[in-house]
Amino acid sequence: MSADEKVFMIGLRVFVGLFVVGCAGSIHASQFFEGNGLAIDGHDPVAYFTEQKPVKGSPEFRIEFEGSTFQFASAAHRDTFAANPEQFVLQYGGFCAYGMAKGYKAKIDPAVVTVVGDKLYFNYSEMVRSQWLSNIPGYIRKADANWPDVRKVAKVHE
Repeated sequence: MSADEKVFMIGLRVFVGLFVVGCAGSIHASQFFEGNGLAIDGHDPVAYFTEQKPVKGSPEFRIEFEGSTFQFASAAHRDTFAANPEQFVLQYGGFCAYGMAKGYKAKIDPAVVTVVGDKLYFNYSEMVRSQWLSNIPGYIRKADANWPDVRKVAKVHE
């Protein structure tokens, strides 16, 4: 094998290795809306239920769940989440519920949330939330139907 062929083969191996690592990273990418590298932009998911409002979490109280870092306002909230994360899971990965009903992922404002039953539904803005509130059951049905396909889409509407 010539020197040029050896250089080519080394380059090819590096490229394939980087491609495989890149694909593996995509497979394990977070399924939740993130801002600043944190699920729900660092807000405490348990606080939406216990405080009925958004509460910023602390880097001191964090946990990894399904590829995302969640922060909590207290150790008690972190431990509550860790004991039963499914109870606090974000509907549609924390992406905008109205956007999901329309068939796309959209970023959210962590302060614009509605608790329906025991589930968290976020929206892009207060204006979008007011539209979503006009027909919650209908939008939830549409979003539930869209989520299996839309969750695979990487693009998030800003």
